[in-house]
Order: sequence, then structure tokens, then C-alpha cells
Amino acid sequence: MSGPDWVRHAIWWHVYPLGFVGAFPADEPPGPGEHRLGRIVDWLDHAVELGTSGIALGPVFASRTHGYDTTDHYRIDPRLGDDSDFDHLVDEAHGRGLRVLLDGVFNHVGTDFERYRRAVDDGDAESIGWFRGRPGRFHTFEGHGELVTLNHGSPAVVDYTVDVMKHWLGRGADGWRLDAAYAVPEAFWAQVLPRVREAHPDAWFVAEVIHGDYSAFVDGSGVDSVTQYELWKAIWSSLNDGNFHELDWALQRHNDFLARFAPLTFVGNHDVTRIASKLERPEQVAHALVLLFTTGGVPTIYAGDEFGYHGVKEERAGGDDEVRPEFATPPAQPDGAGREVLNLHQYLIGLRRRNPWLYEAKTTALQLDNRGYAYETRHGDDALVVALNIDDTPLSLPVAELIGRQAQLLGGTGAPPEEIVSDVVVPPQGWLVLRPS
Repeated sequence: MSGPDWVRHAIWWHVYPLGFVGAFPADEPPGPGEHRLGRIVDWLDHAVELGTSGIALGPVFASRTHGYDTTDHYRIDPRLGDDSDFDHLVDEAHGRGLRVLLDGVFNHVGTDFERYRRAVDDGDAESIGWFRGRPGRFHTFEGHGELVTLNHGSPAVVDYTVDVMKHWLGRGADGWRLDAAYAVPEAFWAQVLPRVREAHPDAWFVAEVIHGDYSAFVDGSGVDSVTQYELWKAIWSSLNDGNFHELDWALQRHNDFLARFAPLTFVGNHDVTRIASKLERPEQVAHALVLLFTTGGVPTIYAGDEFGYHGVKEERAGGDDEVRPEFATPPAQPDGAGREVLNLHQYLIGLRRRNPWLYEAKTTALQLDNRGYAYETRHGDDALVVALNIDDTPLSLPVAELIGRQAQLLGGTGAPPEEIVSDVVVPPQGWLVLRPS
């Protein structure tokens, strides 16, 4: 697999900074003097206690609105603070052993981007060459008039992207998420990334790719990973529909990807409805989390999901706001359902960290029907058995018959810890994790 060695142990806590600190949307946008990026520093101890090993930041560079309309890639968004606030955040994260992933928007820019203004206002020929199309008819990203598409065939755009990436890696970032990478020619990334890696060989690059041939994109672009939207969709829809056959098919596809690279896996992010809102039965959030942490790849937790936050994405202006809320100061320990979800995150993250081989583990179905699914997740001699039951009746699992040996119960719904079993019963709406003995 491609990528630096440290990624094998990476578990990201994903934050959308502008929303997290209450900078967007806001009736009165804060100024740099408020140093709101520091609010994320206040949460770093929580990220450590959760068990994660890095923070994946959404956009932090100057923009006019939501951060994906970048106006200056070299400047921290003044609503968040300034360079010193960024340096402080990186230092505090690294001091706690947390990596830092930045979100780079290199497919398009905002209409206040200096080169765009020179192209439109001054008719500057060199600046016009930075964009696809011509003045008055520049291309835009997916029809959004305020997002102007860069010309990825321009050597100047290649040089600019290389320099931006190197600049912030030089200031302490550990890698880049490449926004809307699917809309950018693979040849562009293939020109950019080797030059960045020459200066920063330990950096990691993950591309936002939604549909298509993930492996071909990795091969053609040279990125280390892509966002695993196929598995995300299969997790929530198989649970809602009571159709584990869909999930098993997606996991077979996932195995194929793992032969080439480790996908970025998730059940929530800043662009989708939160998993607690997406699932029709609240108890099945646990099943989604078990899947996230027992399958191969690089898992990510979207901030707030660990407390069971709800939020629905809507296709309208402001439709992302509910899934990108402001966070107050770190809370006391939550009560009730929030405490249960947090405990489950911490347990499963601990399981993942004790079994780092899961980074490249592949799965094999052991027992499969619409509402009951048992699979082995394995890399080499290391293996776990996972059983999921989304029916309202118990699920019998003849462990020894399925794997040819007994297994030790590690955890799950009503599981007696450490017990060695030949067969188990998974309670209604329950789950179990076992280790072959």
C-alpha cells in the first residue's frame, strides 16, 4: 500500500472549523483578533481521550463564505485567526501526539481570488490562463457561480498548487485532503504530488472521490487514498433496508480496494446527514460503528458523532448548517444515550488501536442473510469474527463450525468478557466481536 507508515495507525477526528467555532454562518463574522481557531485547541484533549491519533480539519484558508470558495491559500481565514493561531494549533496537536490533516480546495476558487479578479477586472492575459473558459464564460464547479474552476492544464496552476501544499506542510501539517479531486484531471495530481513528496516524503494525500473506479483513480493520480463513499452508503442503507447482502457486496469491493490502497472510511462527515439521523433505528448506530472500526482502511469520526449528535443535510441554501454546528467549550461527561455512544466509540477505537493490522484487513462472510451477518476480518495470522443482528429475534452463530475452532468473546451486546465459546447467540438488535482461539 502507498502512504507513510504512520497512517497505518491513523484514526482521524474530523472538524469543520468555520462551523465548529461559530464563524460561519454568523450574523456578525468574527475578526482575527478573536483567535477562534484556539477553540479547537480546547478540544484536543477530548480527541486524545476519545482515542484518535489525528485531527482532520476542514477549510482554514481565507474565503468569503463556507471555506470552499478560497480567496487566498496562503492566509488563514481571518474569521478563524491568523498564522500564529494555526502554528499554535499544530504545536498543541503535535505535543499530544496528534497528526494534522488540511483540506485543500484546488479544483476551484472563490470570485475574490486575486487572479480571478485580475482576469475579470483587468483582462490580464496571464491571469485569464489560470481558469477554464474565457472572461464572461469561465467554467464553474457544478453550476455554482461563485466557484470558478481552475485550468489544470496551466503550468502556473500546477506550480501554485505545489507551492501551497509545501508551504503548509512546512509549517507542520502532516497531509492533505484534496477537495473535489474527482473533478480534477488525474494527470494534474500526477504532476503535483511527486514534487510535493520530494520535499515532504512523510506526507499523506487523500482525495475526495464519490463515484467511479477508486483504484484507477489512485493509480492515475498518485494519491494515497480516497474517500470510501461506497461503503458509507452500503452501511446505512443495508441497516435501514434490512439487506446485509448489499453490505457484503460492498465489502467484497472494499477488499479489492485494500489490495491497492487503504481507503478513508467513515459513517459521517461535514457533507452528509449524521449517522444518528440517517438510521431509522437508534440502536443500529452501534452496528454502523462496529463496521467502521473492524474493517480495513483509515477510519474517521466526524466531531459530534461520538456524542450521538443529530443533523440532517438538505439540498438548499444553508442546507449544510445543521450538520456543521457550533461547539461550545468541551462539555462535562455526557449523560444517558450520549454517554453510551461515547463509551462505544472509545471501546471500538481501543479495539482498533490494539489491533493495528485492521488497517489492511479484508473481510469474508461466514453467515449471511438479510438481517443477520457474521464475517471474519483478517490480515495474515490475525483475525476477528464480527456478528451483527438487526432482527428482533436472537441470531444463533455456530462459531466453531464456521471457523474450525473456538473463539474468545471480546465484547458486544451482553457479552461476558473473555469467555471461550463454540457457539453464541447474538441478542436482538445486537452485535458481538470474537477472536479465534
